[in-house]
Amino acid sequence: MLKHFLPDQHVKSIFDIKPESLKEKGIKGIITDLDNTLVEWDRPYATPKLIEWFDHMRKNEILITIVSNNNENRVKSFSDPLQIPFIFEARKPMGRAFRKALKQMGLKKDETVVIGDQLLTDVLGGNRNGFHTILVVPVAQTDGFFTRFNRKIERRILSWFRKQGKLKWED
Repeated sequence: MLKHFLPDQHVKSIFDIKPESLKEKGIKGIITDLDNTLVEWDRPYATPKLIEWFDHMRKNEILITIVSNNNENRVKSFSDPLQIPFIFEARKPMGRAFRKALKQMGLKKDETVVIGDQLLTDVLGGNRNGFHTILVVPVAQTDGFFTRFNRKIERRILSWFRKQGKLKWED
């Protein structure tokens, strides 16, 4: 059961994910979380550096869909100016939103990665649904109410993985 919480990869930031390395692995699409993965949970719009990252992905024909548990207004106001498809109130880690994102992009699971900052939503949802998962370090040190609760559980799971020798990265 705990293996579902172990990401396939861990990176410090979304900017460490390069389209060239994704393409080498046959990846054509990204399902990404929004809050504390792409930008701070309370930042309404993309940063210039993030816009550049999205453009670089597009130029390399990597499709992106934002899948967030947040409400429509939050996700739409972030995604629309960037012209990035999105799914709001995703209910991650449940699989419906992941399947919907795949269908929208016209891709298969083995052509898609799931990127997020939380083990209990992004990684668990991606792993349970057969995707390659990439955990990023949260952009902000602060979180919303429910996420703070999840982080306490995540710290225990990560500690257990460390003791088992299953983690190959440092904090």
